[in-house]
Amino acid sequence: MKPRLGTRTGLAGGALLMATVAFGQTPAPAPGPADPPAAAFFKQTEVSGFVDAYYGYNFNTPSSRQAQLRNFDVRHNSFSLNLVELALEKKPASNSRGGFRIDLDYGHQAAMVNAAEPGGSTLQNVGQAYVSYLAPHGLQLDFGKFYSPVGYEGIKTKDNWNYSRSLLYALAEPYYHAGFRANYTVNDHVAVAGFLVNGWNNVQDNNGAKTIGGQLTLKMSPAVSIVETYMGGAEASGDNSHWRHVSDSIFTYSPTSTVSLAINYDYGRDTAGAAPVTWQGVAGYLRYQPAKWFALTPRAEYYDDPDGATTGARQSLTEVTLTSEFTHKDGVSMRIEFRHDLSDTAFFKKNLSGLVKHQDTVTVGVVYAFSSR
Repeated sequence: MKPRLGTRTGLAGGALLMATVAFGQTPAPAPGPADPPAAAFFKQTEVSGFVDAYYGYNFNTPSSRQAQLRNFDVRHNSFSLNLVELALEKKPASNSRGGFRIDLDYGHQAAMVNAAEPGGSTLQNVGQAYVSYLAPHGLQLDFGKFYSPVGYEGIKTKDNWNYSRSLLYALAEPYYHAGFRANYTVNDHVAVAGFLVNGWNNVQDNNGAKTIGGQLTLKMSPAVSIVETYMGGAEASGDNSHWRHVSDSIFTYSPTSTVSLAINYDYGRDTAGAAPVTWQGVAGYLRYQPAKWFALTPRAEYYDDPDGATTGARQSLTEVTLTSEFTHKDGVSMRIEFRHDLSDTAFFKKNLSGLVKHQDTVTVGVVYAFSSR
């Protein structure tokens, strides 16, 4: 009688098992059930966010109750909720080439960042929203709304050394762009990026032209890096011919694990008015962090606005800030900051109606940040 198929299979399986054991190996376990789609999504997606709040006091006690030439920490003698964010991000990888990022924002910072948006406040609470694709050979392509590559400082307090933003960040640089960007890491020392966007701070374009940009990152050594960025395009409403240019140069140096230095230089030029206007400035940073829980960061900068294009008055400014940071391992940090702004003309409001050349402020900021990673 011929053996049945099941018997043959059993004999063969037994022989294979005996041979596997004989050679000191154990059979591979049977694959388990696949994750449900929702579980697979959250395994690949990072959930992060933060809460950023502050109290600020302006010693000029202006009647407007606002600090001038500041973008986010503007309120005087008030406890303020600066920004609350919840973000979702799936980074593209070689085994899953699609990705995305969405930053959902709420707070007066979100309103200020989007104040010049031609499309209104429709996307005010969407800080970033873009899709990504990782092409072969490491080229990453992103399309949507994303933060500007210009400047050493970023839009989120938790990513900066000081609580307040520099004059460069507040006056000389864009906040965000909408369009297309490409990033490519050539090797461990060189990376490049290219941008094709609507313009400065506009998801809805205000003219028929586009803005172009490029960025070169050189990592000279583990301690030294240089980043050069250029953005240029027509930015005035309904004007496709007259360009605005900005060149942004960043040098960073970390000689030890406790000391880091950075220098940021910006030069801008806009040809859209009756005559071309320019602005420029340089900011220097020193961060001393002797322990994980404490850091001290002085910042000093010079800003020149000879045509009054960015400040509303022809003036040269200096700014000195000293920030002490206390960080807890559970994600809570507090920054205590003193800042002195000085102009070569009487520009800053004093009390009810006076004007003086200086503005002194003290700010206490508290940030809680979290991440599923």
